[in-house]
Amino acid sequence: MKRTFLAIAAVIGFAFYGNAQNIHFGAKGGVNFADLSDVSADGRTGFHLGLLAEVGLGKFSVQPEVLYSAQGVDDINLDYLNIPVLAKYYVIQNLSLEAGPQFGFNTKEDDINDINTFDMGGAVGVGYKIGSLFAQARYNFGFSDVSDADYGKNSVFQLSVGYLFF
Repeated sequence: MKRTFLAIAAVIGFAFYGNAQNIHFGAKGGVNFADLSDVSADGRTGFHLGLLAEVGLGKFSVQPEVLYSAQGVDDINLDYLNIPVLAKYYVIQNLSLEAGPQFGFNTKEDDINDINTFDMGGAVGVGYKIGSLFAQARYNFGFSDVSDADYGKNSVFQLSVGYLFF
């Protein structure tokens, strides 16, 4: 886990150091439609809320985020502090495609045994900016199982809106 934090810090630090004039900070929130791959229960509709930075590199950007995210299914509520680090490519001026790794830390003790505290995943999506406002649609998928039991991996579709402060 120490290596994961160091890797995240190195990526963010490198991006900030090289392009201090193209950094925009913001906040975002939205709705989650979550599921677990090996559980037959109904999916959970939840929310996500957090902060982000977008470091511009021309048509490319790096966007690290820190998000609280309500995930799981109806009878297995899993809440995470997610840290996606996304590479963004602007297809046209305001429309971007995004993809990258996501590191999740379970923040909620549940009555279910064997829930793992760390979740490794990926994220792909699309975003659109109008001035300081933006909207995103993203799919987050787990690489690791959420528990040692047979619950499977996280699967979350997110719709977000946000605001870039500067």
